[in-house]
Amino acid sequence: MRHRKFGRTGFTTTDIGFGAWQIGGAWGDVSEADGRAALHAALDAGMTFIDTADVYGDGRSEKIIAEVLKERGGNRPMVATKAGRRLSPHVADGYTGANLEAFVDRSLKNLGVDCLDLVQLHCPPTEVYYRPEVFQAMDDLKAAGKIAHFGVSVEKVEEALKAIEFPHVVSVQIIYNMFRQRPAQLFFREAARHNVAVIARVPLASGLLSGKITRETAFAADDHRSFNRHGEAFDVGETFAGVPFETGLAAVEEIRALVPAGQSMVAFALRWILMQDAVSVVIPGARNAAQAKANAVAASLPAIPEDVMEATREIYYRLIAPHVHQRW
Repeated sequence: MRHRKFGRTGFTTTDIGFGAWQIGGAWGDVSEADGRAALHAALDAGMTFIDTADVYGDGRSEKIIAEVLKERGGNRPMVATKAGRRLSPHVADGYTGANLEAFVDRSLKNLGVDCLDLVQLHCPPTEVYYRPEVFQAMDDLKAAGKIAHFGVSVEKVEEALKAIEFPHVVSVQIIYNMFRQRPAQLFFREAARHNVAVIARVPLASGLLSGKITRETAFAADDHRSFNRHGEAFDVGETFAGVPFETGLAAVEEIRALVPAGQSMVAFALRWILMQDAVSVVIPGARNAAQAKANAVAASLPAIPEDVMEATREIYYRLIAPHVHQRW
């Protein structure tokens, strides 16, 4: 697998990592056995970056990661987790030093480590990015040795641009895929200028860009693609990248014609993201070992020709941008 520098942290990571939301919850029935098998397959393929959060399955994702890494031994991958979404209500005033330290302490226990590699503020309200005391609290946790580095996970480009003004923010996790192309306009350039790592999430638009979802696809009641279609539980941009379902399906059919013969749409969609040098790592999820292996294939694909890249941009601006571009 190819490796990329992870900003100014001193880490290098494989350009494809493992997104551990699915093995935690909110994606229908994913057994712990399947979750462990998926993570083992990803690590067997060489992936050296895992992204999780304390709220994924109320800690289940973090605990599965801890068990698998203990079982495997040897060199540890970089493990990034997130903090903040345990707040109820999830409001800016909840982002206090005491609350953040409590969340970090819980993740330390769940992951079975003395220091967390990377902690990301977990899509906090926009107001948080205008509160220096929140970032000072993260500095304090770093000084205390509980976290090695900290970053942010954002919903909006505005939030990403504001976050990297804080000197110790080393990474930004942001939605970037063929259906969410705005980060490439300004943010990627600014991230590179600040030497900030970029983690691309929701790379397959909740499975739409796998090419496997149809109008007849049924989602379980506890799958966010069922219960969050209109943002009922969290930001609607996290589900199908915020694209109306029927519009997304229509765009997928046009994109399908651009995929080289013998190549999966999954691999094509992931390789498309990696065409951006500013992206440090992309974090597709996996429900099982087969999906983890399929994600890894993208790492070895050749570059996508510029005329094909231009065709994907044309599809985006014609069909998708009116729904998402200015919103996030």
